[in-house]
Amino acid sequence: MEVSLTQPSRSKRSPELGLRTASLIYAFFMIAIPILVILQDGFREGWAGFWHQINLPIAKHAIFLTLWTSALMTVINAVLGLATAFVFVRYDFPGKRFCNAIVDLPLAIPTLVTGVMLVTLYGPQQTLGNFLESQFGFRVIFSSPGIILALLFIGYPYVVRTIQPVLQELDRTQEDAAATLGASSWTTFWKVIFPALALPTLSGAMLSFAKAIGEFGSVVIVAGNIPLHTQTAAVYVLGAVESENRLGASAVSVLLMAIAFTVMLAGNAFQKRRESKP
Repeated sequence: MEVSLTQPSRSKRSPELGLRTASLIYAFFMIAIPILVILQDGFREGWAGFWHQINLPIAKHAIFLTLWTSALMTVINAVLGLATAFVFVRYDFPGKRFCNAIVDLPLAIPTLVTGVMLVTLYGPQQTLGNFLESQFGFRVIFSSPGIILALLFIGYPYVVRTIQPVLQELDRTQEDAAATLGASSWTTFWKVIFPALALPTLSGAMLSFAKAIGEFGSVVIVAGNIPLHTQTAAVYVLGAVESENRLGASAVSVLLMAIAFTVMLAGNAFQKRRESKP
């Protein structure tokens, strides 16, 4: 009897152990090793060399441009992504399924295509782009507004899709009770609905920000590669590689990776905090 009880336990453990081992080995070679290599390369001249590379005027401007455009995009997408998710969940309208599917389009198409679409729409030789520049002096392409537009397009789905399932699962009993007590729709949203959506909104916004700081394809099309003007950090890395400044490319890459990793950890912490709430 003892053999018959222990044998199945071992046979069950065997596939699980093999699956865990294979998964960890794959993650180690595909993720951990490249990260360790770039860390080693970025710090091969020590902290002083790393600090010098990220504080070069061109690199510092590129990093600052990346951070402030990504931050502004994150705020806009957080507000509009929340509104979009609310509309999709709470309202029915013609073409709802089509509009809901379009939200995922930025995740599917190459980011270079995003850049081409924006240049075709807002380019200085195009009707809309020429109108905005001639009438209002507002230049979109090869300027920071073009970068923000590209990041808005890329990061939008992350916010909507993070909020949407949470909103679908909300119990509407409290909303009905608030309406019964005479609360307006606006008051009900802020006092009842939004507190449950605050953490998912923040989590989705952080994912959007983490994606934005490393965005390359769409940005290089709409912003160009103009140092000290429209060159973002990701585009600077490409320029550093092409000019054989591998240390500079690695140093800025390490910084971007550290920022993205920190933001994603914070987003995961907010997500776990939401899930742990009763």
